[in-house]
Amino acid sequence: MFLLDANSVSVIDKIIQWFVLQDQWLFIHINSIWSNHFFDAFFPVWRESLTWLPVYLFLFLFSVFNFGWKAFPWILFFIVTVSICDQLSSALLKEWIGRPRPCRDPFFSQFVRLLLNRCPSSGSFTSSHATNHFGMSVFLAITFRKYIGNKVYLFYIWAATVSYGQVYVGVHYPVDVIGGGILGSGIGYLAATFFNRKIGLPPLNAIPVEPEEEIEQKRI
Repeated sequence: MFLLDANSVSVIDKIIQWFVLQDQWLFIHINSIWSNHFFDAFFPVWRESLTWLPVYLFLFLFSVFNFGWKAFPWILFFIVTVSICDQLSSALLKEWIGRPRPCRDPFFSQFVRLLLNRCPSSGSFTSSHATNHFGMSVFLAITFRKYIGNKVYLFYIWAATVSYGQVYVGVHYPVDVIGGGILGSGIGYLAATFFNRKIGLPPLNAIPVEPEEEIEQKRI
């Protein structure tokens, strides 16, 4: 059995402590120093799940309208992707790691500006908001790339700003959302790649275009 000597443990503890201090330093800057009245009103709403219900409804209608019944495997994969992201983050990692949120840490909460009316009791690492939104964003970006081209970057901006908002309102550390973003991106990538290879979306419904010769004849 391999055992670490006292010096090795000391070095590891110092490295962990250094990362924790950097994480807390960045949290204080995002949560308090780099703040303003607009962000104070914006991010508590922006990071709310209910805010994005119209977007989810639009995606559902867009896929059904353009792809018909072939949209339902895509919808199923989308739901499964989000479910896996949420379960791994909320039910597994948060319980296993057990890191307290900044607003619940008895030694650190005095430095936190909590912009919500409550501090969730669940663990801090990983951020489920970050995991879920990056999972959705990567899945959408990969499966929709051939239809919307470079505009897929909007999905990444969406996920990044929601994740930033979790730190800004005081319920997660930066490392929590970074870890959640990496986890969600990996799940979204695997789900989207598997879907594209095994099923894929058909071409969008297109309006028939008349041949140029017929158009010219009509003009004459």
